[in-house]
Amino acid sequence: MSYADLPQNPQHLQHSQHPAFPDAFGSEPSRYVRPKADLSDLDDRFVFDFQAYGDLEDGQRWSTWLSVEPLSRGPEPLPDWVVTSQGAIDTELGVLKTGKEADVHLIERADPLEPGAGVVMAAKRYRSSEHRSFHRAASYTEGRSMKRSRDERAVKRKSTFGRQVAAGEWAVSEWAALVRFWNLGLPVPYPVQIDGTEILMEWITVTDADGTVQTAPRLAQVRPSPELLASYFEQLTDALATMVQNGVVHGDLSAYNILAAGERLVVIDLPQIVDLAGNLNGMNFLQRDCANICGWFRSRGLDADEHALFGELMAHAF
Repeated sequence: MSYADLPQNPQHLQHSQHPAFPDAFGSEPSRYVRPKADLSDLDDRFVFDFQAYGDLEDGQRWSTWLSVEPLSRGPEPLPDWVVTSQGAIDTELGVLKTGKEADVHLIERADPLEPGAGVVMAAKRYRSSEHRSFHRAASYTEGRSMKRSRDERAVKRKSTFGRQVAAGEWAVSEWAALVRFWNLGLPVPYPVQIDGTEILMEWITVTDADGTVQTAPRLAQVRPSPELLASYFEQLTDALATMVQNGVVHGDLSAYNILAAGERLVVIDLPQIVDLAGNLNGMNFLQRDCANICGWFRSRGLDADEHALFGELMAHAF
Protein backbone atom coordinates (compact mmCIF):
# COMPACT_ATOMS: atom_id res chain seq x y z
CA MET A 1 0.00 0.00 0.00
CA SER A 2 1.37 3.40 -0.96
CA TYR A 3 0.97 6.77 0.79
CA ALA A 4 -1.64 7.78 -1.85
CA ASP A 5 -3.82 4.83 -0.84
CA LEU A 6 -4.04 6.06 2.79
CA PRO A 7 -7.12 8.08 3.80
CA GLN A 8 -6.32 11.82 3.95
CA ASN A 9 -8.47 12.43 7.04
CA PRO A 10 -8.49 9.27 9.14
CA GLN A 11 -11.22 10.04 11.65
CA HIS A 12 -10.71 6.77 13.47
CA LEU A 13 -7.07 7.73 14.24
CA GLN A 14 -8.10 11.18 15.44
CA HIS A 15 -10.40 9.78 18.10
CA SER A 16 -8.28 6.84 19.14
CA GLN A 17 -4.86 8.48 19.51
CA HIS A 18 -5.49 12.02 20.77
CA PRO A 19 -6.87 12.56 24.30
CA ALA A 20 -9.52 15.14 25.01
CA PHE A 21 -8.04 18.27 26.65
CA PRO A 22 -9.99 20.67 28.86
CA ASP A 23 -11.37 23.77 27.20
CA ALA A 24 -9.02 25.99 29.23
CA PHE A 25 -5.96 24.21 27.84
CA GLY A 26 -4.20 26.51 25.36
CA SER A 27 -1.73 25.87 22.60
CA GLU A 28 1.14 26.30 25.11
CA PRO A 29 0.97 23.70 27.91
CA SER A 30 2.85 25.99 30.32
CA ARG A 31 -0.13 28.35 30.34
CA TYR A 32 -2.54 25.78 31.65
CA VAL A 33 -3.38 26.18 35.33
CA ARG A 34 -5.65 23.78 37.13
CA PRO A 35 -8.82 25.32 38.48
CA LYS A 36 -8.36 26.79 41.93
CA ALA A 37 -10.66 24.23 43.44
CA ASP A 38 -8.19 21.51 42.46
CA LEU A 39 -5.54 23.07 44.78
CA SER A 40 -7.57 22.64 47.93
CA ASP A 41 -5.87 19.38 48.80
CA LEU A 42 -2.35 20.89 48.81
CA ASP A 43 -0.36 21.02 52.05
CA ASP A 44 -0.15 24.62 53.33
CA ARG A 45 3.59 24.18 53.80
CA PHE A 46 3.98 24.17 50.00
CA VAL A 47 1.88 27.28 49.41
CA PHE A 48 3.53 30.72 49.29
CA ASP A 49 2.88 34.18 47.95
CA PHE A 50 4.94 35.06 44.89
CA GLN A 51 6.17 38.65 44.58
CA ALA A 52 8.16 39.78 41.56
CA TYR A 53 11.26 41.99 41.68
CA GLY A 54 11.98 44.73 39.18
CA ASP A 55 15.02 45.08 36.96
CA LEU A 56 18.34 46.34 38.33
CA GLU A 57 19.38 49.92 37.68
CA ASP A 58 22.85 51.28 36.94
CA GLY A 59 25.17 50.85 39.90
CA GLN A 60 23.20 47.93 41.31
CA ARG A 61 23.75 44.20 41.62
CA TRP A 62 21.99 41.34 43.32
CA SER A 63 23.28 40.61 46.80
CA THR A 64 26.30 38.31 46.76
CA TRP A 65 25.60 36.97 50.27
CA LEU A 66 24.37 33.56 49.07
CA SER A 67 26.85 33.31 46.19
CA VAL A 68 29.88 33.03 48.49
CA GLU A 69 30.69 29.92 50.48
CA PRO A 70 29.81 29.85 54.20
CA LEU A 71 33.42 30.36 55.34
CA SER A 72 33.45 33.62 53.37
CA ARG A 73 30.64 35.03 55.53
CA GLY A 74 30.96 36.75 58.88
CA PRO A 75 31.23 34.87 62.18
CA GLU A 76 28.16 33.69 64.06
CA PRO A 77 26.04 34.97 65.62
CA LEU A 78 25.27 37.47 62.89
CA PRO A 79 24.42 41.00 64.06
CA ASP A 80 20.76 41.91 63.60
CA TRP A 81 21.58 44.47 60.90
CA VAL A 82 23.16 41.97 58.47
CA VAL A 83 20.87 41.50 55.43
CA THR A 84 20.74 37.89 54.22
CA SER A 85 17.68 38.05 51.93
CA GLN A 86 18.18 36.40 48.55
CA GLY A 87 16.19 39.22 46.98
CA ALA A 88 18.40 41.98 48.39
CA ILE A 89 20.09 44.44 46.04
CA ASP A 90 23.50 46.09 46.50
CA THR A 91 23.48 49.74 45.45
CA GLU A 92 26.69 51.74 45.01
CA LEU A 93 26.61 54.98 47.00
CA GLY A 94 30.07 56.33 46.18
CA VAL A 95 33.72 56.21 47.14
CA LEU A 96 34.54 56.69 50.81
CA LYS A 97 38.34 56.54 50.67
CA THR A 98 41.03 55.86 48.09
CA GLY A 99 44.44 54.33 48.72
CA LYS A 100 47.43 52.86 46.94
CA GLU A 101 46.39 49.25 47.43
CA ALA A 102 42.61 49.47 47.89
CA ASP A 103 39.61 51.78 47.72
CA VAL A 104 36.72 51.85 50.17
CA HIS A 105 33.20 52.33 48.80
CA LEU A 106 29.81 52.62 50.46
CA ILE A 107 27.17 50.06 49.48
CA GLU A 108 23.55 49.84 50.56
CA ARG A 109 22.16 46.31 50.78
CA ALA A 110 18.38 46.16 50.99
CA ASP A 111 15.48 44.01 49.87
CA PRO A 112 13.05 46.17 47.83
CA LEU A 113 10.17 44.32 49.50
CA GLU A 114 11.60 45.08 52.96
CA PRO A 115 13.06 48.61 52.57
CA GLY A 116 13.16 49.28 56.30
CA ALA A 117 15.66 46.47 56.88
CA GLY A 118 18.42 47.81 54.63
CA VAL A 119 21.94 48.58 55.76
CA VAL A 120 24.87 50.64 54.47
CA MET A 121 28.24 48.85 54.55
CA ALA A 122 31.83 49.67 53.70
CA ALA A 123 33.22 47.75 50.72
CA LYS A 124 37.01 47.56 50.67
CA ARG A 125 38.23 46.56 47.21
CA TYR A 126 41.83 45.66 46.60
CA ARG A 127 43.15 46.45 43.17
CA SER A 128 44.20 43.55 40.97
CA SER A 129 45.98 44.18 37.66
CA GLU A 130 47.08 47.70 38.62
CA HIS A 131 47.83 46.70 42.20
CA ARG A 132 51.05 48.23 43.51
CA SER A 133 53.40 46.39 45.79
CA PHE A 134 52.29 46.77 49.37
CA HIS A 135 54.52 49.08 51.42
CA ARG A 136 57.36 46.95 52.86
CA ALA A 137 55.37 43.85 51.86
CA ALA A 138 58.30 41.44 52.19
CA SER A 139 58.89 42.28 55.84
CA TYR A 140 55.19 41.93 56.67
CA THR A 141 54.71 38.60 54.91
CA GLU A 142 57.82 36.93 56.32
CA GLY A 143 56.79 33.57 57.72
CA ARG A 144 53.61 33.36 55.64
CA SER A 145 53.22 30.66 53.02
CA MET A 146 50.97 30.25 50.00
CA LYS A 147 49.15 27.07 49.04
CA ARG A 148 50.68 26.98 45.56
CA SER A 149 54.36 27.54 44.87
CA ARG A 150 53.43 28.88 41.42
CA ASP A 151 51.54 31.75 43.05
CA GLU A 152 54.43 32.49 45.40
CA ARG A 153 56.91 32.65 42.52
CA ALA A 154 54.61 34.95 40.53
CA VAL A 155 54.28 37.34 43.47
CA LYS A 156 58.06 37.47 43.90
CA ARG A 157 58.51 38.25 40.18
CA LYS A 158 55.84 40.97 40.44
CA SER A 159 54.26 39.84 37.17
CA THR A 160 50.72 40.82 36.16
CA PHE A 161 49.46 37.50 37.45
CA GLY A 162 51.57 37.95 40.56
CA ARG A 163 49.97 41.32 41.26
CA GLN A 164 46.53 39.73 40.93
CA VAL A 165 47.53 36.98 43.34
CA ALA A 166 48.95 39.58 45.75
CA ALA A 167 45.68 41.53 45.75
CA GLY A 168 43.79 38.38 46.65
CA GLU A 169 46.32 37.45 49.32
CA TRP A 170 46.08 40.86 51.00
CA ALA A 171 42.28 40.71 50.91
CA VAL A 172 42.28 37.22 52.42
CA SER A 173 44.81 38.31 55.03
CA GLU A 174 42.66 41.26 56.12
CA TRP A 175 39.52 39.11 56.11
CA ALA A 176 41.18 36.51 58.34
CA ALA A 177 42.42 39.23 60.70
CA LEU A 178 38.99 40.84 60.96
CA VAL A 179 37.31 37.50 61.72
CA ARG A 180 39.99 36.54 64.23
CA PHE A 181 39.97 39.89 66.00
CA TRP A 182 36.15 40.03 66.08
CA ASN A 183 36.04 36.59 67.70
CA LEU A 184 38.59 37.81 70.27
CA GLY A 185 36.33 40.74 71.16
CA LEU A 186 38.71 43.36 69.75
CA PRO A 187 37.31 46.70 68.52
CA VAL A 188 37.22 46.12 64.74
CA PRO A 189 34.43 46.49 62.16
CA TYR A 190 32.24 43.41 61.86
CA PRO A 191 33.33 41.48 58.73
CA VAL A 192 30.22 40.71 56.67
CA GLN A 193 31.71 38.73 53.77
CA ILE A 194 34.60 38.41 51.35
CA ASP A 195 34.16 37.86 47.62
CA GLY A 196 37.39 37.77 45.63
CA THR A 197 39.23 41.00 46.41
CA GLU A 198 36.20 42.73 47.95
CA ILE A 199 35.53 42.76 51.69
CA LEU A 200 32.18 43.98 52.97
CA MET A 201 32.31 45.17 56.56
CA GLU A 202 30.49 47.27 59.11
CA TRP A 203 30.40 50.97 58.34
CA ILE A 204 31.63 52.76 61.48
CA THR A 205 29.66 55.98 61.91
CA VAL A 206 28.92 58.87 64.23
CA THR A 207 25.78 60.97 64.42
CA ASP A 208 26.07 64.76 64.36
CA ALA A 209 24.03 67.09 66.55
CA ASP A 210 21.55 67.59 63.70
CA GLY A 211 21.06 63.82 63.32
CA THR A 212 23.23 63.40 60.23
CA VAL A 213 25.05 60.06 60.05
CA GLN A 214 28.66 60.34 58.90
CA THR A 215 31.74 58.18 58.76
CA ALA A 216 33.59 58.17 62.07
CA PRO A 217 36.69 60.40 61.90
CA ARG A 218 40.20 59.09 62.24
CA LEU A 219 41.78 59.47 65.65
CA ALA A 220 44.26 61.92 64.12
CA GLN A 221 41.38 64.27 63.27
CA VAL A 222 39.80 64.58 66.72
CA ARG A 223 40.61 66.74 69.73
CA PRO A 224 39.25 64.76 72.69
CA SER A 225 38.95 66.07 76.23
CA PRO A 226 41.62 64.96 78.72
CA GLU A 227 39.22 62.41 80.22
CA LEU A 228 38.32 60.95 76.81
CA LEU A 229 41.97 61.01 75.75
CA ALA A 230 42.91 58.88 78.77
CA SER A 231 40.04 56.52 77.99
CA TYR A 232 41.21 56.19 74.39
CA PHE A 233 44.73 55.28 75.53
CA GLU A 234 43.39 52.67 77.93
CA GLN A 235 41.25 51.15 75.16
CA LEU A 236 44.25 50.88 72.84
CA THR A 237 46.45 49.42 75.56
CA ASP A 238 43.84 46.72 76.23
CA ALA A 239 43.50 45.99 72.50
CA LEU A 240 47.28 45.70 72.02
CA ALA A 241 47.52 43.44 75.06
CA THR A 242 44.88 41.11 73.63
CA MET A 243 46.72 41.02 70.31
CA VAL A 244 50.11 40.08 71.81
CA GLN A 245 48.47 37.54 74.11
CA ASN A 246 47.31 35.84 70.91
CA GLY A 247 50.68 36.19 69.22
CA VAL A 248 49.95 38.93 66.69
CA VAL A 249 50.95 42.55 66.12
CA HIS A 250 49.02 45.12 64.08
CA GLY A 251 52.25 46.18 62.38
CA ASP A 252 51.10 49.56 61.07
CA LEU A 253 49.17 51.07 63.96
CA SER A 254 48.88 54.84 64.08
CA ALA A 255 46.31 57.55 64.66
CA TYR A 256 45.45 57.34 60.95
CA ASN A 257 44.08 53.78 60.97
CA ILE A 258 42.04 54.09 64.15
CA LEU A 259 38.50 55.49 64.02
CA ALA A 260 37.04 57.56 66.86
CA ALA A 261 33.40 56.49 67.04
CA GLY A 262 32.23 58.70 69.86
CA GLU A 263 33.66 57.36 73.10
CA ARG A 264 35.06 54.17 71.59
CA LEU A 265 37.93 53.48 69.23
CA VAL A 266 37.80 51.06 66.28
CA VAL A 267 40.97 49.65 64.69
CA ILE A 268 41.00 49.33 60.89
CA ASP A 269 43.42 48.43 58.06
CA LEU A 270 44.58 44.98 59.10
CA PRO A 271 46.07 43.19 56.05
CA GLN A 272 49.63 43.50 57.32
CA ILE A 273 49.26 41.93 60.79
CA VAL A 274 52.34 39.90 61.65
CA ASP A 275 53.12 36.93 63.83
CA LEU A 276 54.93 38.17 66.92
CA ALA A 277 57.10 35.05 67.21
CA GLY A 278 57.12 33.73 63.64
CA ASN A 279 58.21 36.99 62.02
CA LEU A 280 61.79 38.07 62.68
CA ASN A 281 60.61 41.70 62.62
CA GLY A 282 57.70 41.07 65.01
CA MET A 283 59.27 42.84 67.97
CA ASN A 284 60.34 45.77 65.80
CA PHE A 285 56.80 46.18 64.50
CA LEU A 286 55.44 46.13 68.04
CA GLN A 287 57.96 48.75 69.17
CA ARG A 288 57.03 50.95 66.23
CA ASP A 289 53.30 50.59 67.00
CA CYS A 290 53.98 51.64 70.59
CA ALA A 291 56.09 54.61 69.45
CA ASN A 292 53.47 55.80 66.93
CA ILE A 293 50.62 55.60 69.41
CA CYS A 294 52.43 57.13 72.38
CA GLY A 295 53.84 59.90 70.21
CA TRP A 296 50.35 60.95 69.13
CA PHE A 297 48.95 60.83 72.66
CA ARG A 298 51.87 62.92 73.97
CA SER A 299 51.15 65.51 71.28
CA ARG A 300 47.64 65.78 72.74
CA GLY A 301 48.89 66.27 76.29
CA LEU A 302 48.82 62.74 77.73
CA ASP A 303 51.92 61.41 79.48
CA ALA A 304 52.46 58.25 77.39
CA ASP A 305 55.77 56.37 77.41
CA GLU A 306 56.32 53.92 74.53
CA HIS A 307 59.04 52.05 76.46
CA ALA A 308 56.72 51.48 79.42
CA LEU A 309 53.93 50.39 77.06
CA PHE A 310 56.25 47.99 75.22
CA GLY A 311 57.40 46.48 78.52
CA GLU A 312 53.81 46.03 79.67
CA LEU A 313 52.89 44.31 76.39
CA MET A 314 55.91 42.01 76.65
CA ALA A 315 54.62 40.92 80.05
CA HIS A 316 51.35 39.94 78.39
CA ALA A 317 53.10 38.15 75.53
CA PHE A 318 55.27 35.79 77.59
